[in-house]
Amino acid sequence: MDDEIKFILDSSEEAMGKAIDFLDKQFANIRAGKANPRMLSSVKVDYYGSQTPLNQVGNVNAPDAQTLTIRPFEKSLIPEIEKAILAANLGFNPSNNGESVIINVPPQTEDRRRELVKQAKSEAEDAKVGVRNERKNANNAVKKLDLSEDLLHSVEEDIQELTDKYIDKIDKMLEAKDKEIMTV
Repeated sequence: MDDEIKFILDSSEEAMGKAIDFLDKQFANIRAGKANPRMLSSVKVDYYGSQTPLNQVGNVNAPDAQTLTIRPFEKSLIPEIEKAILAANLGFNPSNNGESVIINVPPQTEDRRRELVKQAKSEAEDAKVGVRNERKNANNAVKKLDLSEDLLHSVEEDIQELTDKYIDKIDKMLEAKDKEIMTV
């Protein structure tokens, strides 16, 4: 019986952790105005016929707050990298100097930053819904076990503590992202 409870709690924690990981990836795609190599994390380059993440075909750096540079491992990839960045539809216009691809990151307007904060709040709320759904699944799984009333109540409290812990993490991530977006 204890093994089943432990399995349910561990599975729930793993699923809630995945919601946090997914939120982190979603936040990486929300551009805060400062150049950050993670802005290009979704870009895939056609590398000899296979779609390869950009960071596996070159070094991505942010030499200053308004510039991203991609120095490909093979110079012949420069046109492919430019094409991939345009295809990713991130709102960037890449150029090159023969050695590397350069992206100038324009500063965000106040209205645009407010829109991005709304988007971040929406992503955070989706993650919270995922955590709460996992709480519901775990509670339902525990109720199917033949447990005493006291033990059932204790396990449900453990599940709620786990849920609260992950909701708190999401709130902290949102607060940090909000601050990052609104900082000029």
